[in-house]
Amino acid sequence: MEALPKLDREALRKRMLAEFERTLTEVADAVDGAKAGRLIRDSEEPARVALDRFRQVMYETAMQSKVDAAEAAFPPSGEPSERSADAAQGKASV
Repeated sequence: MEALPKLDREALRKRMLAEFERTLTEVADAVDGAKAGRLIRDSEEPARVALDRFRQVMYETAMQSKVDAAEAAFPPSGEPSERSADAAQGKASV
């Protein structure tokens, strides 16, 4: 079995940069918005939610990048009409 091509890490970094900035802002806002004496209580849950979302988006984006890289590695097949014509003539499509 052939190995799948590697994903484009630079493209992934560029795609995730805005999401990272959003997460950084949300965590900083949660910490800055916490009341005196309630720093952990007021900020922990909003920070956890922001970081969990980032983790999920990061993983989904990395997986989609891998799929995109794999699809790009294979040449496109013929148009549907070409495959139908080949099948009608008894030719095997590749």
